[in-house]
Amino acid sequence: MLAALVDVAENVGYPVLFLLIAMETMGIPLPGETALITGAIVAARGNMAIEAVIAIAAAAAIIGDNVGFAIGRRYGRRLLEWEGGPFPQHRRRLIEVGEPFFDRHGPKAVFLGRWVSGLRITAAWLAGAHRMSWPTFTFWNALGGICWALSIGLAAYFGGHAAERIVTTLGIAGLVGVALVGVALYIVTKVRRRRAERLADAELDAEES
Repeated sequence: MLAALVDVAENVGYPVLFLLIAMETMGIPLPGETALITGAIVAARGNMAIEAVIAIAAAAAIIGDNVGFAIGRRYGRRLLEWEGGPFPQHRRRLIEVGEPFFDRHGPKAVFLGRWVSGLRITAAWLAGAHRMSWPTFTFWNALGGICWALSIGLAAYFGGHAAERIVTTLGIAGLVGVALVGVALYIVTKVRRRRAERLADAELDAEES
């Protein structure tokens, strides 16, 4: 499936990457993380820029989460407190458990939820429904979106198709280690490229003089 998505991504590129991630974080179950992995693999092939893939993914995650938060704050509470609606016991339980949970662990849930498929879709909506402070949400959401885009994007860029298995088997702790290696490799690659460019420019100047 990932191979087919890579072929599609090479044709549709950045707009679809943005839409899939933004809509997933709004609360719609779409393959946003798979889109990021796909975009990074396409970038590794040289058909997209990894810097743009990461920046677009982070922006889409942040914007989508803020829309989901606004929807949750505006309509989520009404849905949870809806009298006569479906699953009343589950909704009451969600209020009883959710409010103290977000009071104590809201920032961690918003930040770490980026790496958990279920929370990635629902964390922003639930944070809004449980009246989490918007400035607090905005800070941890932005930090989580940037770190998520960097870690997943660089892991896929340097790990290729193996990145999908890394994400599902190693979890957050293992992924952090992979991401750190990815960041180091990215920096080393950039430094070597700049050195090569400087040497080439110096040789060209020497020939001209």
